[in-house]
Amino acid sequence: MAQKEAGTQQGRVKTEDNVGAKAVAGGLTAGGGVVVEVREKKGPLRAAIPTMPFPLAVICLFLNTFIPGLGTFISAFTVLCGARSELISERGVCCVFWLNVAAAFIQILTAVIMVGWIMSIFWGMDMVILASQWLSSSGYHTCFLLPLFFLFCSYLPFVCLLIQMCLFLIA
Repeated sequence: MAQKEAGTQQGRVKTEDNVGAKAVAGGLTAGGGVVVEVREKKGPLRAAIPTMPFPLAVICLFLNTFIPGLGTFISAFTVLCGARSELISERGVCCVFWLNVAAAFIQILTAVIMVGWIMSIFWGMDMVILASQWLSSSGYHTCFLLPLFFLFCSYLPFVCLLIQMCLFLIA
């Protein structure tokens, strides 16, 4: 309770669960503070994911699903062709290109232990999400089957792993 009464400090609101948000006039939250906006803080690799045209993002997702890291590697070259990224203004095009190449190699090297494969699929899903957000902000509408496509792609590695385990047990 003492934390609630402490009020704001440097533009943050203290609540019982130690979650801070900018304090500006707006709706009240359950903790008694005011939340205006919430932003996800991305690391440099996640912030380097380029915003590509929607069909290319779907192709990269497909490639990442079946050959881990390949779609991410191809997306690195889209940065050199003018694709936007959150990190380009801070670090430049060459740095964003190399960050995407590094992410692709991490996915390829760790695919052996399934981590890279799962990371690769989620990376491809992020590419499609960024492309669909760009489409919806520019006035185009995305397909209503897109959530089903995400669901299928997110469970595909586990289905393949289950099939491999069954084949291993049979042999």
